[in-house]
Amino acid sequence: MSDRLHTLSGYLYEYQKSIAQPEEFWARIADSFHWRKRWDSVLKWNFDGPDVKWFVNAKLNITENIFERHLYTIGDRPAIIWEPSEPTEPTRTITYRELYEEVCRFSNVLQDKGIKKGDRVIIYMPMVPEAAIAMLACARIGAIHSVVFAGFSSNALADRVIDCEAKAILTSDGNYRGNKKIGVKSVVDEALEKSSVETVIVYQRTGQEVTMKDGRDFWWHEVMAGQSEKHVAEEMDSEDMLFILYTSGSTGKPKGVVHTTGGYMVYTQYSFSNVFQYSPGDVYWCTADIGWITGHSYIVYGPLLAGATTLMFEGVPTYPNPSRFWEVIEKHKVNVFYTAPTAIRALQAFGTDPIQGYDLSSLKVLGSVGEPINEEAWHWYHTHIGKGRCPIVDTWWQT
Repeated sequence: MSDRLHTLSGYLYEYQKSIAQPEEFWARIADSFHWRKRWDSVLKWNFDGPDVKWFVNAKLNITENIFERHLYTIGDRPAIIWEPSEPTEPTRTITYRELYEEVCRFSNVLQDKGIKKGDRVIIYMPMVPEAAIAMLACARIGAIHSVVFAGFSSNALADRVIDCEAKAILTSDGNYRGNKKIGVKSVVDEALEKSSVETVIVYQRTGQEVTMKDGRDFWWHEVMAGQSEKHVAEEMDSEDMLFILYTSGSTGKPKGVVHTTGGYMVYTQYSFSNVFQYSPGDVYWCTADIGWITGHSYIVYGPLLAGATTLMFEGVPTYPNPSRFWEVIEKHKVNVFYTAPTAIRALQAFGTDPIQGYDLSSLKVLGSVGEPINEEAWHWYHTHIGKGRCPIVDTWWQT
């Protein structure tokens, strides 16, 4: 990231350049990435489609830009800090090297189960690091992941399985919602009464009883046992599909929106680094679920491409009490905090008592995402959480 972007004049300079000479601008940004083959042209735009292609004929794998590009310099840096729903359960910290090894092992698992480049894989999991590992393993072997929010119904899941012609589902036994255990595998079983896949891999999270179908269903820990920590990433074209993410379906049948590899990689790292002014060593926390585009781009791909430390939170803002967010910020010395106006308004309703006694001095930048933030929530967030000294970046990322 250019130091110029830390100033308003620098931002305006870069912005004007991006408008006046977009191809030269994005070629310069893309030069910092690892490409197995460089592009023939930066941009190809056909207005009849419209059909837009970025970094035409370039070859890469996005996970090589997370791991191989960084391992020798930041292998021991925390990649993911996982904070569970229950405050009494231990936190997990996974370094870049450990994450690389887990992704390689799970990539080998997927290939052992016959998943190959171009196959579609549904990920229907709670907010655990294994969900990110699943996404990255799919990307590493060239399979197309489609993450479905683990609160969606069996009908919603079945619709997506059928529409994308999924070959496998990656899921868990259950999920914690506050102090309740919610069945997750049982929803998958219901969905598969209306649809079918060849393979289901189940991560053991809650320990609750589940039904396992012989030949189709496998435990995550069992298939991971003995797998190699090495894996050679699949070569992808810049315009090969990276993932399909379905709209919520609130305005009719869910639509599968496709993101391809090269352009998505470049803009997610660039926007993450610049919108949040991320500095090496910062702890960054986006409270979204990975089932949404915000979670894809700004919990997983953007931060990890930038070599950042990203915090994943399994819980909800008000369990076991409405101080939970502020407790997590103090515990992990969070520097960048990114949440939704809905959450801000919900916490605002409890007043300022739940904030008292928590040290929020580590915060440098606040973010808002999900829908435009209203004035009252903005002022409450700025005054009581940012203590009047943290800028608020108001973003609106759409699927």
